[in-house]
Amino acid sequence: MAQMIAQAPPGRKIHVTGDAAYAGGELKKLPPGVTWTTRLRKDAALYGLPPARTGRRGRPRVKGDKLPALGKLAATTAFAPVTVTRYGKTVTVQAAVITCLWHSVFGSRRVQVVLIRDTSASRYELALVTTDTAASAAQVIQRYASRWSIEVAIEDAKQVFGAGQARNRKARAVERTIPFQLACQAIATCWYATTGHDHADAGDHRSRAP
Repeated sequence: MAQMIAQAPPGRKIHVTGDAAYAGGELKKLPPGVTWTTRLRKDAALYGLPPARTGRRGRPRVKGDKLPALGKLAATTAFAPVTVTRYGKTVTVQAAVITCLWHSVFGSRRVQVVLIRDTSASRYELALVTTDTAASAAQVIQRYASRWSIEVAIEDAKQVFGAGQARNRKARAVERTIPFQLACQAIATCWYATTGHDHADAGDHRSRAP
């Protein structure tokens, strides 16, 4: 799906954010214009960058030495304060950035691992990984946090707008129904946030008037 979206507006960068469940070997096929940001699994096998070629005969190394587990990395990596805006609030957290390889998922593509701690002074509380090596720690954290509003929108689409109750049997019907329901949801939300909310308040006020 990410590849299809990237092909639609050629020349534009596409930043994808997903949960750890969407981190698998298929991501080795990501086009150059698509970046992927996700939560890093605790058991992820991380490796250093491949060493420089020695000039000797034989196949060069595709990855460096295996890095320690995340807990040990957090204990030996320097954290710095980072100001981020997430979930509607601006806060300062501690973050550490490690450039490495997650070879089993992204192959030889370099990634940034961002370790985050909000309150703990001795260990990390969240680990993120992104193929966007040009992004700052704050951008990575905010990008991942932004997916929460999308999760809520999808839940509302299923529970409130009935997207999960469609009984379509053919692929073409599904392709039409779900986007149409999401579009109706977006229109209703924008209307309520800009105009409908004020009218509702005015109506409530009139109904209480003597």
